[in-house]
Amino acid sequence: MLDRLIIEFDKGLRTLMAEAHSGRPHPDKQVDEVALSEHEKKHAAALMRVNHCGEVCAQALYSGQSLTARNQQTLAALQQAAREETEHLAWCEKRIKELGGRTSALNPMLYGSAFALGAVAGALGDRWNLGFLAETERQVGRHLESHLQKLPQNDSKSRAIVEQMRDDEAQHAETAVLHGGAELPGPVKAAMQVAARAMTSSTYYL
Repeated sequence: MLDRLIIEFDKGLRTLMAEAHSGRPHPDKQVDEVALSEHEKKHAAALMRVNHCGEVCAQALYSGQSLTARNQQTLAALQQAAREETEHLAWCEKRIKELGGRTSALNPMLYGSAFALGAVAGALGDRWNLGFLAETERQVGRHLESHLQKLPQNDSKSRAIVEQMRDDEAQHAETAVLHGGAELPGPVKAAMQVAARAMTSSTYYL
């Protein structure tokens, strides 16, 4: 357990302090940049900051879940999802810089909270661990879909990134269910939605 704790701690430091890299080509690589007004740039950068923070929290959740996961198959599913979330971090961070924005100052605090939540989910057993993963990804997918409605229509680069992230999250949710993820109780889902709204509303500005 100590070895795993050290590994997850190292992952956390790299998530918060090191530049993320993507094994896949960035989804917007072949998309041309277009002229955006200053207001559009600021708005798009804020939305991408929210998405970036969401991916930071996802890394923390997966690290916490991995720490307490008991089944190797569950652990493998979590690690695969975490690798793709790292790519999402890289995509979002690069786009934020292109738009002249910054990442959220709340990332360290939210990482710690999400890690603790993930560890609790993992300790409840693999069915609930995977169920928590599936519900998280469903809610993230709906959140990303809403951002496609909010992003400037001509910001094709940001939209390409969000679309690929949305597709990846749907695949993560499906994988978790196929591995035996349980359906979470309604109150738990509602609590997750409240926490997500608090995160997105604060990181849009901070």
